[in-house]
Amino acid sequence: MSMGDFPPFRPRPPWLSGDLQTVRNFVCGPVLNLAAHPSKRLTLPMRDGSGDRLLGDLSEPDMPPPSSPLVVLIHGLGGCAESAYMLATARHFLDLGYRVLRLNLRGTVPTRAICRGHYHAGRSQDFHDAIAALPAPLVRDGVFAIGFSLGGNMLLKYLAEQGADGPVRAAATVSAPINLEASSRRIGMPRNRVYHDWLLRHMKKEALGPGSPLEAELCAAIRRARTIYEYDECFVAPRHGFASAQDYYQRCSGVRFMPEIKVPTLLIHALDDPWIPGESYTAFAWRDHPDLVPLLPRWGGHVGFHGADSRIPWHDRCTALFFSRWRDGGRPRAKAAPKAENRVLREAISR
Repeated sequence: MSMGDFPPFRPRPPWLSGDLQTVRNFVCGPVLNLAAHPSKRLTLPMRDGSGDRLLGDLSEPDMPPPSSPLVVLIHGLGGCAESAYMLATARHFLDLGYRVLRLNLRGTVPTRAICRGHYHAGRSQDFHDAIAALPAPLVRDGVFAIGFSLGGNMLLKYLAEQGADGPVRAAATVSAPINLEASSRRIGMPRNRVYHDWLLRHMKKEALGPGSPLEAELCAAIRRARTIYEYDECFVAPRHGFASAQDYYQRCSGVRFMPEIKVPTLLIHALDDPWIPGESYTAFAWRDHPDLVPLLPRWGGHVGFHGADSRIPWHDRCTALFFSRWRDGGRPRAKAAPKAENRVLREAISR
Protein backbone atom coordinates (compact mmCIF):
# COMPACT_ATOMS: atom_id res chain seq x y z
CA MET A 1 0.00 0.00 0.00
CA SER A 2 1.04 3.58 -0.56
CA MET A 3 0.19 6.76 1.28
CA GLY A 4 -2.41 7.62 -1.33
CA ASP A 5 -4.49 4.58 -0.32
CA PHE A 6 -5.43 6.24 2.97
CA PRO A 7 -7.88 9.05 3.70
CA PRO A 8 -6.26 12.41 4.49
CA PHE A 9 -6.21 13.68 8.05
CA ARG A 10 -7.88 16.98 8.88
CA PRO A 11 -8.04 17.97 12.57
CA ARG A 12 -11.46 18.45 14.13
CA PRO A 13 -12.11 21.93 15.57
CA PRO A 14 -11.28 23.12 18.14
CA TRP A 15 -8.41 20.58 18.37
CA LEU A 16 -6.33 22.31 15.72
CA SER A 17 -2.80 22.07 17.14
CA GLY A 18 -0.54 19.18 18.08
CA ASP A 19 -0.91 20.00 21.77
CA LEU A 20 -4.71 20.16 21.62
CA GLN A 21 -4.85 16.89 19.66
CA THR A 22 -2.64 15.31 22.34
CA VAL A 23 -4.62 16.44 25.38
CA ARG A 24 -8.09 16.02 23.91
CA ASN A 25 -8.67 12.56 25.44
CA PHE A 26 -7.67 13.88 28.86
CA VAL A 27 -9.81 17.01 28.60
CA CYS A 28 -13.04 15.50 27.30
CA GLY A 29 -12.32 11.94 26.30
CA PRO A 30 -15.38 9.72 25.99
CA VAL A 31 -16.14 7.30 28.78
CA LEU A 32 -15.67 4.01 26.99
CA ASN A 33 -16.26 0.48 28.11
CA LEU A 34 -16.60 -2.81 26.34
CA ALA A 35 -19.27 -4.24 28.62
CA ALA A 36 -21.50 -5.05 25.64
CA HIS A 37 -18.93 -7.56 24.38
CA PRO A 38 -18.20 -10.94 25.98
CA SER A 39 -14.84 -10.54 27.69
CA LYS A 40 -12.47 -12.45 29.91
CA ARG A 41 -9.09 -11.87 31.50
CA LEU A 42 -6.16 -14.07 30.48
CA THR A 43 -3.07 -14.64 32.60
CA LEU A 44 0.02 -15.01 30.43
CA PRO A 45 3.16 -16.38 32.12
CA MET A 46 6.57 -15.07 31.16
CA ARG A 47 9.19 -17.68 30.29
CA ASP A 48 12.23 -16.08 31.91
CA GLY A 49 11.91 -17.93 35.21
CA SER A 50 10.81 -14.83 37.12
CA GLY A 51 7.28 -16.04 37.81
CA ASP A 52 5.96 -12.78 36.36
CA ARG A 53 2.68 -12.85 34.45
CA LEU A 54 1.05 -10.41 32.08
CA LEU A 55 -2.68 -9.80 32.03
CA GLY A 56 -4.63 -9.65 28.80
CA ASP A 57 -8.24 -8.55 28.42
CA LEU A 58 -9.84 -10.52 25.59
CA SER A 59 -13.07 -9.24 24.03
CA GLU A 60 -15.22 -10.97 21.42
CA PRO A 61 -17.30 -9.33 18.68
CA ASP A 62 -21.05 -9.86 18.62
CA MET A 63 -20.72 -12.40 15.82
CA PRO A 64 -17.17 -13.86 15.76
CA PRO A 65 -16.16 -14.80 12.21
CA PRO A 66 -15.14 -18.39 11.46
CA SER A 67 -11.60 -17.22 10.78
CA SER A 68 -9.85 -13.93 11.41
CA PRO A 69 -6.55 -12.79 12.96
CA LEU A 70 -6.54 -11.79 16.61
CA VAL A 71 -5.86 -8.05 17.10
CA VAL A 72 -3.43 -7.47 19.98
CA LEU A 73 -2.98 -3.96 21.41
CA ILE A 74 0.13 -2.81 23.32
CA HIS A 75 -0.17 0.35 25.41
CA GLY A 76 2.34 3.14 25.86
CA LEU A 77 4.35 4.56 28.75
CA GLY A 78 2.24 4.93 31.89
CA GLY A 79 -0.74 3.31 30.19
CA CYS A 80 -2.65 0.06 30.55
CA ALA A 81 -5.48 -1.91 28.96
CA GLU A 82 -7.96 0.68 30.25
CA SER A 83 -6.31 3.69 28.60
CA ALA A 84 -8.76 5.66 26.46
CA TYR A 85 -6.92 5.02 23.19
CA MET A 86 -6.80 1.26 23.93
CA LEU A 87 -10.54 1.13 24.55
CA ALA A 88 -11.36 3.23 21.49
CA THR A 89 -9.23 1.05 19.21
CA ALA A 90 -10.63 -2.13 20.72
CA ARG A 91 -14.20 -0.97 20.18
CA HIS A 92 -13.51 -0.08 16.54
CA PHE A 93 -12.00 -3.46 15.74
CA LEU A 94 -14.73 -5.29 17.65
CA ASP A 95 -17.29 -3.45 15.53
CA LEU A 96 -15.42 -4.73 12.47
CA GLY A 97 -15.72 -8.32 13.71
CA TYR A 98 -12.25 -8.91 15.15
CA ARG A 99 -11.36 -10.54 18.45
CA VAL A 100 -9.26 -8.05 20.44
CA LEU A 101 -6.73 -8.61 23.21
CA ARG A 102 -5.56 -5.60 25.24
CA LEU A 103 -2.27 -6.34 27.00
CA ASN A 104 -1.19 -5.01 30.38
CA LEU A 105 2.59 -5.02 30.27
CA ARG A 106 4.88 -6.22 33.04
CA GLY A 107 4.82 -4.02 36.13
CA THR A 108 1.92 -1.76 35.13
CA VAL A 109 -0.59 -0.86 37.83
CA PRO A 110 -2.86 -3.84 36.92
CA THR A 111 0.07 -6.31 37.00
CA ARG A 112 2.12 -4.81 39.83
CA ALA A 113 1.00 -7.45 42.34
CA ILE A 114 2.00 -10.37 40.08
CA CYS A 115 5.23 -9.01 38.58
CA ARG A 116 8.63 -8.43 40.09
CA GLY A 117 9.96 -6.95 36.86
CA HIS A 118 9.01 -3.92 34.79
CA TYR A 119 8.49 -3.22 31.10
CA HIS A 120 10.66 -0.91 29.02
CA ALA A 121 10.89 0.18 25.39
CA GLY A 122 13.06 -2.77 24.36
CA ARG A 123 11.48 -5.62 26.33
CA SER A 124 10.20 -7.35 23.21
CA GLN A 125 10.63 -10.82 24.67
CA ASP A 126 7.61 -10.14 26.87
CA PHE A 127 5.42 -9.72 23.81
CA HIS A 128 6.88 -12.90 22.34
CA ASP A 129 6.07 -14.81 25.55
CA ALA A 130 2.56 -13.35 25.73
CA ILE A 131 1.73 -14.49 22.19
CA ALA A 132 3.23 -17.92 22.90
CA ALA A 133 1.05 -18.27 26.02
CA LEU A 134 -2.23 -17.65 24.19
CA PRO A 135 -4.58 -20.58 23.54
CA ALA A 136 -3.85 -22.07 20.12
CA PRO A 137 -7.37 -21.46 18.70
CA LEU A 138 -6.97 -17.70 19.32
CA VAL A 139 -3.88 -17.42 17.13
CA ARG A 140 -4.72 -20.11 14.59
CA ASP A 141 -5.35 -17.43 11.95
CA GLY A 142 -2.42 -15.28 12.98
CA VAL A 143 -2.10 -11.98 14.80
CA PHE A 144 -2.47 -8.33 13.87
CA ALA A 145 -0.51 -6.20 16.37
CA ILE A 146 -0.85 -2.49 17.17
CA GLY A 147 1.62 -0.68 19.43
CA PHE A 148 1.00 2.77 20.83
CA SER A 149 3.86 5.13 21.71
CA LEU A 150 6.45 3.18 23.73
CA GLY A 151 4.52 -0.03 22.99
CA GLY A 152 5.03 0.71 19.30
CA ASN A 153 8.80 0.88 19.76
CA MET A 154 8.70 -2.47 21.58
CA LEU A 155 6.63 -3.93 18.75
CA LEU A 156 9.10 -2.81 16.06
CA LYS A 157 11.93 -4.55 17.90
CA TYR A 158 9.82 -7.69 18.21
CA LEU A 159 8.96 -7.68 14.50
CA ALA A 160 12.63 -7.52 13.53
CA GLU A 161 13.38 -10.43 15.86
CA GLN A 162 10.37 -12.46 14.67
CA GLY A 163 11.38 -12.47 11.01
CA ALA A 164 8.96 -13.24 8.20
CA ASP A 165 7.52 -16.49 9.54
CA GLY A 166 6.22 -15.55 12.99
CA PRO A 167 2.62 -15.30 14.18
CA VAL A 168 2.22 -11.57 13.43
CA ARG A 169 0.90 -11.23 9.87
CA ALA A 170 0.70 -7.42 9.83
CA ALA A 171 1.38 -4.66 12.34
CA ALA A 172 0.94 -0.96 12.99
CA THR A 173 2.49 1.59 15.32
CA VAL A 174 1.02 4.91 16.43
CA SER A 175 3.29 7.72 17.63
CA ALA A 176 6.18 5.39 18.45
CA PRO A 177 9.40 6.99 19.85
CA ILE A 178 11.64 5.21 17.34
CA ASN A 179 14.64 7.32 18.43
CA LEU A 180 14.57 7.10 22.23
CA GLU A 181 17.36 9.59 22.79
CA ALA A 182 15.74 12.23 20.58
CA SER A 183 12.38 11.61 22.25
CA SER A 184 13.91 11.93 25.72
CA ARG A 185 15.41 15.28 24.74
CA ARG A 186 12.11 16.48 23.25
CA ILE A 187 9.94 15.56 26.24
CA GLY A 188 12.47 17.24 28.52
CA MET A 189 12.15 20.62 26.79
CA PRO A 190 10.70 23.48 28.88
CA ARG A 191 7.65 23.74 26.61
CA ASN A 192 6.79 20.13 27.49
CA ARG A 193 7.07 20.51 31.26
CA VAL A 194 3.43 19.64 31.97
CA TYR A 195 3.61 16.49 29.84
CA HIS A 196 6.98 15.54 31.32
CA ASP A 197 5.89 15.88 34.92
CA TRP A 198 2.67 13.97 34.30
CA LEU A 199 4.57 11.07 32.71
CA LEU A 200 7.21 11.01 35.42
CA ARG A 201 4.55 10.84 38.15
CA HIS A 202 2.91 7.87 36.44
CA MET A 203 6.24 6.11 35.93
CA LYS A 204 7.08 6.47 39.61
CA LYS A 205 3.61 5.28 40.59
CA GLU A 206 4.11 2.12 38.56
CA ALA A 207 7.56 1.38 39.94
CA LEU A 208 6.75 2.17 43.58
CA GLY A 209 3.16 0.94 43.81
CA PRO A 210 1.86 -1.61 46.32
CA GLY A 211 3.72 -4.88 46.00
CA SER A 212 6.83 -3.29 44.51
CA PRO A 213 9.80 -5.64 45.02
CA LEU A 214 12.43 -2.91 44.82
CA GLU A 215 14.98 -2.47 47.58
CA ALA A 216 14.87 0.69 49.68
CA GLU A 217 17.93 2.27 48.07
CA LEU A 218 16.52 1.93 44.58
CA CYS A 219 13.13 3.25 45.71
CA ALA A 220 14.85 6.30 47.14
CA ALA A 221 16.71 6.87 43.87
CA ILE A 222 13.45 6.71 41.93
CA ARG A 223 11.82 9.22 44.24
CA ARG A 224 14.80 11.59 43.80
CA ALA A 225 14.64 11.46 39.99
CA ARG A 226 13.65 14.88 38.71
CA THR A 227 13.52 14.00 35.02
CA ILE A 228 12.63 11.05 32.86
CA TYR A 229 16.28 10.82 31.85
CA GLU A 230 17.29 10.54 35.51
CA TYR A 231 14.62 7.88 36.02
CA ASP A 232 16.01 5.89 33.09
CA GLU A 233 19.55 6.41 34.37
CA CYS A 234 18.92 5.35 37.97
CA PHE A 235 16.25 2.68 37.46
CA VAL A 236 15.56 1.40 33.94
CA ALA A 237 19.17 1.08 32.81
CA PRO A 238 20.74 -0.67 35.85
CA ARG A 239 17.63 -2.76 36.51
CA HIS A 240 17.75 -4.25 33.00
CA GLY A 241 21.46 -4.61 32.35
CA PHE A 242 22.20 -1.42 30.44
CA ALA A 243 25.34 0.58 31.20
CA SER A 244 23.44 3.88 31.26
CA ALA A 245 20.33 5.61 29.98
CA GLN A 246 22.28 6.44 26.83
CA ASP A 247 23.14 2.77 26.34
CA TYR A 248 19.48 1.83 26.85
CA TYR A 249 18.33 4.39 24.28
CA GLN A 250 20.91 3.32 21.73
CA ARG A 251 20.31 -0.42 22.03
CA CYS A 252 16.50 -0.30 22.15
CA SER A 253 15.48 2.42 19.67
CA GLY A 254 13.06 1.03 17.10
CA VAL A 255 14.77 2.80 14.19
CA ARG A 256 17.74 0.52 14.72
CA PHE A 257 15.55 -2.55 14.06
CA MET A 258 13.27 -1.24 11.33
CA PRO A 259 15.55 -2.26 8.41
CA GLU A 260 15.23 -5.90 9.53
CA ILE A 261 11.41 -6.03 9.58
CA LYS A 262 9.91 -8.39 7.01
CA VAL A 263 6.28 -8.08 8.13
CA PRO A 264 3.92 -5.53 6.51
CA THR A 265 3.98 -2.66 9.01
CA LEU A 266 2.19 0.68 9.00
CA LEU A 267 3.94 3.45 10.97
CA ILE A 268 1.67 6.38 11.80
CA HIS A 269 3.20 9.56 13.20
CA ALA A 270 2.12 13.19 13.17
CA LEU A 271 4.79 15.72 12.27
CA ASP A 272 3.37 18.09 14.92
CA ASP A 273 3.70 15.51 17.72
CA PRO A 274 4.92 17.56 20.70
CA TRP A 275 6.63 14.56 22.34
CA ILE A 276 8.46 12.87 19.46
CA PRO A 277 10.39 14.78 16.78
CA GLY A 278 9.23 14.19 13.24
CA GLU A 279 12.85 14.09 12.10
CA SER A 280 13.13 10.63 13.62
CA TYR A 281 10.78 9.52 10.84
CA THR A 282 11.62 11.80 7.94
CA ALA A 283 15.32 10.89 8.11
CA PHE A 284 14.65 7.17 7.58
CA ALA A 285 15.28 5.64 4.13
CA TRP A 286 11.73 4.39 3.57
CA ARG A 287 12.20 3.63 -0.11
CA ASP A 288 14.73 0.93 0.76
CA HIS A 289 12.27 -0.97 2.94
CA PRO A 290 9.05 -1.81 1.07
CA ASP A 291 7.50 -3.74 3.98
CA LEU A 292 7.34 -0.50 5.98
CA VAL A 293 4.59 1.97 5.11
CA PRO A 294 4.99 5.46 6.65
CA LEU A 295 1.90 7.58 7.20
CA LEU A 296 3.13 11.02 8.30
CA PRO A 297 0.42 13.69 8.31
CA ARG A 298 1.22 17.27 9.24
CA TRP A 299 -1.23 17.19 12.14
CA GLY A 300 -2.46 14.76 14.77
CA GLY A 301 -0.43 15.28 17.94
CA HIS A 302 0.66 12.34 20.10
CA VAL A 303 -1.81 9.43 19.82
CA GLY A 304 -4.44 12.03 18.95
CA PHE A 305 -5.70 12.02 15.34
CA HIS A 306 -9.16 13.38 16.13
CA GLY A 307 -10.40 14.04 12.62
CA ALA A 308 -13.03 16.38 11.23
CA ASP A 309 -14.77 13.69 9.19
CA SER A 310 -15.37 11.00 11.82
CA ARG A 311 -15.59 10.45 15.57
CA ILE A 312 -13.52 7.29 15.10
CA PRO A 313 -9.83 8.22 15.53
CA TRP A 314 -8.15 8.51 12.15
CA HIS A 315 -5.31 6.16 13.11
CA ASP A 316 -7.87 3.42 13.86
CA ARG A 317 -9.52 3.81 10.47
CA CYS A 318 -6.17 3.74 8.67
CA THR A 319 -4.94 0.73 10.60
CA ALA A 320 -8.14 -1.20 9.89
CA LEU A 321 -7.82 -0.35 6.21
CA PHE A 322 -4.22 -1.55 6.21
CA PHE A 323 -5.09 -4.81 7.96
CA SER A 324 -8.01 -5.52 5.64
CA ARG A 325 -5.59 -6.47 2.90
CA TRP A 326 -4.36 -9.44 4.91
CA ARG A 327 -7.66 -10.32 6.52
CA ASP A 328 -9.68 -10.86 3.37
CA GLY A 329 -6.96 -11.53 0.86
CA GLY A 330 -7.93 -8.56 -1.30
CA ARG A 331 -6.40 -5.17 -1.81
CA PRO A 332 -8.23 -2.55 0.30
CA ARG A 333 -10.03 0.10 -1.61
CA ALA A 334 -9.86 3.62 -0.25
CA LYS A 335 -10.45 7.09 -1.49
CA ALA A 336 -7.07 8.51 -2.45
CA ALA A 337 -5.75 11.43 -0.49
CA PRO A 338 -5.82 14.79 -2.27
CA LYS A 339 -2.74 15.63 -4.28
CA ALA A 340 -1.67 18.38 -1.88
CA GLU A 341 -1.73 15.97 1.06
CA ASN A 342 0.21 13.35 -0.91
CA ARG A 343 2.80 15.96 -1.80
CA VAL A 344 3.30 16.87 1.86
CA LEU A 345 3.84 13.22 2.76
CA ARG A 346 6.17 12.57 -0.15
CA GLU A 347 8.23 15.59 0.83
CA ALA A 348 8.33 14.41 4.45
CA ILE A 349 9.87 11.03 3.64
CA SER A 350 12.24 12.30 0.98
CA ARG A 351 14.06 14.82 3.15
